[in-house]
Amino acid sequence: PEVCLRLEVGPSAAVHSPLAVQNGFLHMLVHSYTAELFMSFLTNLGPFLEDEIIPEVIPMEIEVVDAKITLKDDSPRIYPTSPGPVPITLAVDHVVVKRGDDGVFYLTAPQGEGSSKQEKPASALGEQKAPAECVSAGTRLQLKEVPELQRELQTMKLALAEANMDKARLLQEVRKYNPLFQL
Repeated sequence: PEVCLRLEVGPSAAVHSPLAVQNGFLHMLVHSYTAELFMSFLTNLGPFLEDEIIPEVIPMEIEVVDAKITLKDDSPRIYPTSPGPVPITLAVDHVVVKRGDDGVFYLTAPQGEGSSKQEKPASALGEQKAPAECVSAGTRLQLKEVPELQRELQTMKLALAEANMDKARLLQEVRKYNPLFQL
């Protein structure tokens, strides 16, 4: 993976936000990141992030381009003969996480077609391929419709992954009170 990190402090950081002059502004770009994480890692991340002290708000922008995270369920199996759950892969084409002066994180997609190409590192530009011609039910899709459909597909994949994580979390919570619970 390629990681670019820039921290600005002082009067030059005022272009990002008024608070950035005092606390600084962090800009991070992560490109081509691939990881495999266990679901127990995510469930145990909460206590690590909790703190009694309210942290100082640092305005930031984190861009993630071409990332792939695979989530594997490592919980004990209910049925010993079951093959187990299928890993969930979360593929991120280009997403931007921004934190403003209010301390709230905003998850957005880059605007416009040119923004994703401008933000990618130079090594990734040579690897881009033209979209393949798609045929669906005998009708040809226009090339400008393909990115929109890909975004819808990514949105649906994110919603499915979130629903599966909610299901696993609820089952874990029910089993905490009733270990013999069966679906």
